[in-house]
Amino acid sequence: MSGGVDVAVDGVGKAFESGRIRALVDASLQLGPGEFASLTGPSGSGKSTLLNLIGALDRPDTGTISVDGAALETLDAAEYRAATVGFVFQFHNLIPTLTALENVQVPMLGRGAGRAVREERARSLLHEVGLERRERSFPATLSGGERQRVALARALANEPRLLLADEPTGSLDSETGAQVLALIERVRAERGMTVLLVTNEAVVARSAERALSLLDGHVQEAEGG
Repeated sequence: MSGGVDVAVDGVGKAFESGRIRALVDASLQLGPGEFASLTGPSGSGKSTLLNLIGALDRPDTGTISVDGAALETLDAAEYRAATVGFVFQFHNLIPTLTALENVQVPMLGRGAGRAVREERARSLLHEVGLERRERSFPATLSGGERQRVALARALANEPRLLLADEPTGSLDSETGAQVLALIERVRAERGMTVLLVTNEAVVARSAERALSLLDGHVQEAEGG
């Protein structure tokens, strides 16, 4: 079990197009180690922006984000992403010219593990998500659910302590989406990771222990959450 991290977002603001579009305004939230929270909000409300900021894919204009007490602005962003964060996106973002086994190994490249260790780890993760028979398959030959399971295995490659999932079921039918969501819940419980899941689907949001919403640039506890 990798264990989770605590996340503190304090007064974060983010604007685009020279300040004309304000995605976040004084947004704040706290996540405890191992907590599973969902984040909902209208389309364009800044949900993905907040996820990207917590994942150090972008930097806030104002405010601070800290993980385990360390301000992200003081950390090496690439090292933080590689060592601490796992990403799952709505569209799997697999590399089409690589097999499932090779795609899962991508985050491990440059982390000091040899080829044999990487392959063993990737095989173990594909087995964990039920794709041990598909390790030599290319993304184009996989179903949408299978591709998303490969993406989840890839997100787990470096044993992240924080999993950021951006609409992971958004491009899937309801049955396949439920399977992927159940898989995320299971690996979170087994590893104790902190999970923040962005979704527009009420049933997905309700699967989390805590429901948050983003409206007018501010994060708040969701009604009934």
